[in-house]
Amino acid sequence: MIIVGAAALALLLGGHRLLPELGGFTTVLESLLPWLGAAVPLLVIGALFTRSWKVVAAALLPAAVWGVMFGPDLLRTAPGGPSDLAVATLNVGVANSDSGKAVRALAKGRDLFAAQELTPGGPAAEELSRHFPHRVQVSTIGLWSRFPITEHRTVDIGLDWTRALRAVVETPRGKVTVYVMHLASARPGETSQRDRTLAHARRVIEADGSENLLLLGDLNTATTDRKRSGLVPPLSDAHLEAGAGFGFTWPASFPVTRPDHILYRGLTATSASVEHAVGSDHRAAVASLRL
Repeated sequence: MIIVGAAALALLLGGHRLLPELGGFTTVLESLLPWLGAAVPLLVIGALFTRSWKVVAAALLPAAVWGVMFGPDLLRTAPGGPSDLAVATLNVGVANSDSGKAVRALAKGRDLFAAQELTPGGPAAEELSRHFPHRVQVSTIGLWSRFPITEHRTVDIGLDWTRALRAVVETPRGKVTVYVMHLASARPGETSQRDRTLAHARRVIEADGSENLLLLGDLNTATTDRKRSGLVPPLSDAHLEAGAGFGFTWPASFPVTRPDHILYRGLTATSASVEHAVGSDHRAAVASLRL
């Protein structure tokens, strides 16, 4: 049984992209993929009780597969060096009565702040407007900037209400096109709406010829979700390039996956991390980048 279980786990880890999409099950599985490694110690302990080196070797096979897949995430160090932009993105939580406190702590030292699940005129928006001289807010999303925002417009991502925007920020080192998006949620058994919004987001990014581009927001797709492959690549992921660990952001009390992302092209990520946000069910994704 241990050999069979170890083989199945190794195949599931290494071949998860070959699985058919089964009503959202595959999305959930891939979103939680790193956590499958928690079964490895149980297999190894069981194998040791058999006193068979063959069983122990079999139990170590999924550990090797997991290590190849996720070891670099645990060993990565930030490249460091000078940076031109300090950015943050946070789903503040529509029911978060402490959203003002949450963004106040995160806004310090940032050049750009993207927010989702805002209440128009609510405490988070008001607090951010006190910290940043430039802003564009549409419905429940917004972008606040230390630098002038010279252009902005809404973006259609296939929802009945606006949850995406495009802005051009004039930094001292040149223009940066910034997208803020909050894609539809993905739930077990129901990912079709999320998939549609993700497809819209891909087409929008593909059609944008900006040299320097940032995509910030709650994309409701995990780093290990196959559906994200249309965005990364061609975009790079700040946490995968310059962050340590898995960078899980949801749920805030015990994060198990990462729906919040800082994606880019034309820039270089120098550092990336995750920070606590008071009252929100998400943690914030933050990064520093160089033009």
